[in-house]
Amino acid sequence: MPTSLNVKVERWPVAGAFTIARGSRTEAVVVVAELAADGVVGRGECVPYARYGETVDGVVAAIEAMRAPLAAGLDRMALQAAMPAGAARNALDCALWDLEAKRSGRPVHALAGIPVPGPLVTAYTISLGAPEAMAVAAAKVSDRALLKIKLGADGDVARLRAVRNAAPRAELIVDANEGWDEGNLAANLDACAEAGVTLVEQPLPAGNDAALASVARSVPVCADESLHDRASIAALAGRYDAVNIKLDKAGGLTEALALAAEAERLGFAIMVGCMLSTSLAMAPAMLVAQRARVVDLDGPLLLARDRPHGLVYEASLVHPPTPALWG
Repeated sequence: MPTSLNVKVERWPVAGAFTIARGSRTEAVVVVAELAADGVVGRGECVPYARYGETVDGVVAAIEAMRAPLAAGLDRMALQAAMPAGAARNALDCALWDLEAKRSGRPVHALAGIPVPGPLVTAYTISLGAPEAMAVAAAKVSDRALLKIKLGADGDVARLRAVRNAAPRAELIVDANEGWDEGNLAANLDACAEAGVTLVEQPLPAGNDAALASVARSVPVCADESLHDRASIAALAGRYDAVNIKLDKAGGLTEALALAAEAERLGFAIMVGCMLSTSLAMAPAMLVAQRARVVDLDGPLLLARDRPHGLVYEASLVHPPTPALWG
């Protein structure tokens, strides 16, 4: 039966504000693709991200351009060649997985040939701010097992020390969001080591990260903006110790699973992350996250509300989705 397409733009308010080195946001703008066939609907959610040259209108247009091919029977594997990696393909890829699961009566993990997913420890993000403000935020969640600290501005050493003092028992990871440079890289990495940080995401700008190959990396360094899909991973050897796989960058669950396997083959540790979005975007990422050393799927926790049947977050754990949400 031909597959019909519906595309929606949704706005979800943030609880307070979400601040990184590139700016602040008070809402998450997501695009949802719905595919209907045989009386069931499959859904996928993506986040158009300006850092990668994406706009909401552009992503919607890219999804709409697949309307006729989908009606003619375009399947998930053909989609990989029909669209480039990115948010638009992610929404459609995840919607096709969900639709296949609903039509077949088999969960996505079974369709993908991977084990039944279980709950995972996820990071909780502390937004970039003054050291005192970040310490207050960290103290409120100091009982969580894993905190992700947003850095990438002058004064990061003081921010690190403030957060560590406020949350002495939590495992810390740092995301510099391309905000450091060759001049402060070594000092900031040493400060991370002093604070007991276990991983630093993307300290230098993508495309200007050659210094990572020669600096003494006192803390493992993870590629985020420098990694998209399998085509970009080989160039990271010698500069990074880990890679952050996000479905919006990879272009969907299909490529993300293949990317995880390739990362493991090349000896990279795996982190699975997310954009600021709802549980519908987290659900497929939970399958890739089962093989990750670090999981950062706290997007819904940063929103003022989540969609119905959202993921269950219990202390530091996030549980796999139910079929009412996805998969």
